[in-house]
Amino acid sequence: MPPLLSAQRRSRLVEMLAESGSIRLEPAADALGVSVMTVRRDLDDLVRDGLARRVRGGAVAAIVPQGFGERIAARGGAKAEIARKAHDLLPRGGAAAMDASSTVGALLATLDESHELLVVTNSYDNLRTAQARPAVDAILLGGRLEPRTGSFVGAQACESAARFHYDRFFTSAAALDPSFGTSETTLEEAEVKRVLAANAGETVVLADSSKLERLAVARALRWTDIDILITELDPDDGRLDVFRDLVDIR
Repeated sequence: MPPLLSAQRRSRLVEMLAESGSIRLEPAADALGVSVMTVRRDLDDLVRDGLARRVRGGAVAAIVPQGFGERIAARGGAKAEIARKAHDLLPRGGAAAMDASSTVGALLATLDESHELLVVTNSYDNLRTAQARPAVDAILLGGRLEPRTGSFVGAQACESAARFHYDRFFTSAAALDPSFGTSETTLEEAEVKRVLAANAGETVVLADSSKLERLAVARALRWTDIDILITELDPDDGRLDVFRDLVDIR
């Protein structure tokens, strides 16, 4: 097999980042058939392009705002497993807050006629999914549309979010850190989530494993604000050990 050109290597590295969220130097070098030094230089190029952030021994994907379509296309199997595990937590009545994440969108798609539920969301995409369910009444929070993420944010969204009491708030996160809590790519997105959590009986975080032990720029929720964490992993998986004393893991 001929050696990959630099552009081909970088394309493969971007694919690896999208799939797992991180790259280790030596396994990546073995997979590409090049030296560790070559991978290091390629990662430096990705960092300069804003696609990665260097960490000891490799790199992690840069956490930047992404549109709903981009997010829903990534890690579909993990989202489906998280939605399956979270389904039984959906209230049969009352109100549920749903953020603008594609993982929450996967959960909304599991609603059936037994869920006579008011769904409040700051996502037009998730609103449409909720409206298509047989027994759901759905409300879209007002506010300013964040064009990079497709979510509604700002003072009006926060004010509207505070008008309801929610039995449960289902939310994802751009990143989860055992010390920092959950974090988002924009401050306004984080602010809406804090208001929704403050007005909910319980807050459930739905996050795939690529988001674990990472940080985005804006803190959203502290661990004291969160009741349940659901990932696609087995609850006994070692990758969850650092969160085990902070939250109920499922």
